[in-house]
Amino acid sequence: MKAYTYVDRGRFELREKPLPVICDPRDAVVRVTLGSICTSDLHIKHGSVPRAVKGITVGHEMVGTVEAVGSAVTTVKPGDRVAVNVETFCGECFFCRHGYVNNCTDPDGGWALGCRIDGGQAEYVRVPHADQGLTRIPDTVSDEQALFVGDILATGFWAARISDISAEDTVLVIGAGPTGICTLLCVMLKRPKRIIVCEKSAQRAQFVREHYPDVSVVSPEECLDFVRMHSDHGGADRVIEVAGADDTFRLAWQCARPNATVTIVALYDAPQVLPLPEMYGKNLTFKTGGVDGCDCAEILRLIERGDIDTTPLITHRFPLGRIDEAYRLFENREDGVIKIAVENR
Repeated sequence: MKAYTYVDRGRFELREKPLPVICDPRDAVVRVTLGSICTSDLHIKHGSVPRAVKGITVGHEMVGTVEAVGSAVTTVKPGDRVAVNVETFCGECFFCRHGYVNNCTDPDGGWALGCRIDGGQAEYVRVPHADQGLTRIPDTVSDEQALFVGDILATGFWAARISDISAEDTVLVIGAGPTGICTLLCVMLKRPKRIIVCEKSAQRAQFVREHYPDVSVVSPEECLDFVRMHSDHGGADRVIEVAGADDTFRLAWQCARPNATVTIVALYDAPQVLPLPEMYGKNLTFKTGGVDGCDCAEILRLIERGDIDTTPLITHRFPLGRIDEAYRLFENREDGVIKIAVENR
């Protein structure tokens, strides 16, 4: 089969690899029908994910059809359409039992697909712990609607959940890339008093204005003053940082009111520093991750009900054979790209 492979820092290649097989009774093999490219894939390419293993097939955003299951798998069967979770988790260890599935202690636990074991930018993928990692897609939900359930939509849902958003809150979301927009959609489900999105790209800011007219959109340069002016207590009650740059990390805590919560979703290319003397007295609570992607069934129910729609994020489509071109477009943010659907049909 064709599989997009991490060869070396800065180098991915589409290569021929053997078809995956069941290695453990808890495994499933999925025929990938639709995949996508994530910014985390770019972090692997740039050498920013030390645990990524050279030679693995990359990709962790995908939906498909179950091809085969191990003898211990009970929740899915061959022929089922499924969303694949970005994380593999056993469901039994201390962390899994408490909902912290990103920290699963199984050797394949946490973010393994497309990082430490072969992922889904390929024609087929083996999914360990299939009972936890695969969620059946309702018949009325399309592959396109379900494509982001297992990763960026799970991330946005998790970020909104752990931020403890109330109806009286002003919520600032920093970054309107794909994960930022998924986070925005999940924040909107909480119905806070006010939502502000900070985005430096004029194209992405315009996307938010067109699709979500009740949301305020500001540039990084005007963000701090705007947030202070349009919040009740001198800053945002909840800040969710999704952009992942040095200046956005700083902006996140600067825009927060005293005793606010700052949720860090972004994955950074470089270490970040908390200037504690400068922050002294703000009494901020920081929450950081690693998404705990254990809400996929609930997210699919929300999609089925029409409460979440991420299909406008799919701006481009490519077949797997042209994935090099798709990466170039996505990495350079050309042609107004937000998300790319990689098709295996």
